[in-house]
Amino acid sequence: MKKSMTALLVVITALIMSGRGSVSAADLIKVDGSSTVYPITEAVAEEFQKTERGKTRVTVGISGTGGGFKKFCNGELDISDASRPIKESEVALCGKNGIEYIELPVAYDGLAVLVNPRNNWIDSITVKELKKIWEPASQGKNTRWNQIRAGWPDKEMHLFGPGVDSGTFDYFTEAIVGKGGASRGDYTASEDDNVLVQGISTDALALGFFGVAYYDHNKDTLKLVPVDDGNDANGKGPVLPTYENVVEGAYQPLARPIFIYVAKKNADKPEVKRFIEFYMKNAGGLSKEVGYIALPQKAYELALKRFERKLAGSVFGGHGATVGVKIEEILKRE
Repeated sequence: MKKSMTALLVVITALIMSGRGSVSAADLIKVDGSSTVYPITEAVAEEFQKTERGKTRVTVGISGTGGGFKKFCNGELDISDASRPIKESEVALCGKNGIEYIELPVAYDGLAVLVNPRNNWIDSITVKELKKIWEPASQGKNTRWNQIRAGWPDKEMHLFGPGVDSGTFDYFTEAIVGKGGASRGDYTASEDDNVLVQGISTDALALGFFGVAYYDHNKDTLKLVPVDDGNDANGKGPVLPTYENVVEGAYQPLARPIFIYVAKKNADKPEVKRFIEFYMKNAGGLSKEVGYIALPQKAYELALKRFERKLAGSVFGGHGATVGVKIEEILKRE
């Protein structure tokens, strides 16, 4: 009897282990990268997995746009979330490792400038003032509010922003400072926007920036600051990153498209193909649900055709953060 029970246990264990082994690596889709694009991809992944009924699992990480591209170009990912176009150095790394990629725009985003709700001195801020706050020369020099604008209090500024691996960091520095990656270093940095939300919401002297979707989910604990681009000719004055302002191109220079990049070598995998098709057909609606701005339906149709044709490369030529690009231009480049 003991021998029979032992044999039965061995058989059961073998069956369990073989069942575990039946979920092959091909059933897993690996995504990582931008914390800005994360909410969209995560929402798409959740809905997609419901339709798959357990056949496919999608993992979505947050290591920043730069961190995601490092993994992607080393062949570790199927898809990389990116809040800016791929950089020349990343193009070179992908080329070195034989990784071709398909670039797909998924939504439009406005970078929000935030302060604590207890901040009662800021009603708006100019691009020039933002540059004065964030440029490298300000480190250790412009550290108090009254150094930025006369009339603001003689109190310390506490700054919060994305880390250097973030595409949002690259885009913001390009748009505000004039050079991607050029920033003071004495600020609280994180690739996780939720950490930045927590920091600003608990510090009355804080100022920071990140994608507007994270503001939409934390309106009760943050204060959104209108930005004035200093262009008197447009007659707009300070502008908020609302849906209308971003779509019309009024919220400049802090509006931008966001992307996913698909490894071309994995595009023929049935599960990856199904996921991308699902993504392009549902990104518009799900982008709105998580606080982003959907592209025109035509853009998603063109992006899907781009994927189906396996059209590799970037329409931005490896220039990374590209300021002032409008939806119409993306459509033309497609």
